Amino acid sequence: MMSKSKKAETENKEPKSRKVSSGPLREKARSMKKLVSAVGKVLQKHSYPGLTAVNIANEAGLNRKLIYTYFGTLDNLIETYIMDKDFWKSGAKKMLSNLVANPDSLGKTMVNALLQAQFDTLLNDKAQQKIMHWGLGGKNKMLRSAADQREATGEAVLGILDKDFEQSGVDIRAFLALHIAGIYYLSLHAKSNGSNFCGIDINEAKGKERISKAIQHHVETIYKMAGVDK
Repeated sequence: MMSKSKKAETENKEPKSRKVSSGPLREKARSMKKLVSAVGKVLQKHSYPGLTAVNIANEAGLNRKLIYTYFGTLDNLIETYIMDKDFWKSGAKKMLSNLVANPDSLGKTMVNALLQAQFDTLLNDKAQQKIMHWGLGGKNKMLRSAADQREATGEAVLGILDKDFEQSGVDIRAFLALHIAGIYYLSLHAKSNGSNFCGIDINEAKGKERISKAIQHHVETIYKMAGVDK
């Protein structure tokens, strides 16, 4: 039979073994986070041609071999960053999950809230603006994958809206496509060259407010036209 002193000694040693095993895991998580963050910093400094393993590793202050150890390929690391920054996969993830879980809450107020949140995010997030520029430059497997995942994420919410508008004669998907694309372009246009669009400067608070009010008005109007009371 084990003595009390030996038993106590054994019990005291157990937590130490757990700490030792968790240390490398924490270090791995920290290193992965640094590498993902470094992608964004390199993207802003050098644009997408500068997204090399050397540049990213140097920015993170880590050995570039860790990119392949933790992510397999450089493309996987960059794709991880893109998905982390994507509004619909990251910024709106919680909101979308709540809407899917509670479909009755998806009405004009929430549709407007989603569009306004996207507008605010794209207008202020330089990294997302860089990614958008990159996507317009030509075909890219990583960006196509991100776009496909974005579509899959939005499909659950669009399915709810389809049911609400199916007898209304209003094509809610086309309506949202125009508004989301408009938000993308207006944000990019304003931050790329700073010029006005239709005489509106959305880099100024007053101009941004005009666009925000227009988004809200259009959402409320489309619900009224469709006779959807939500």
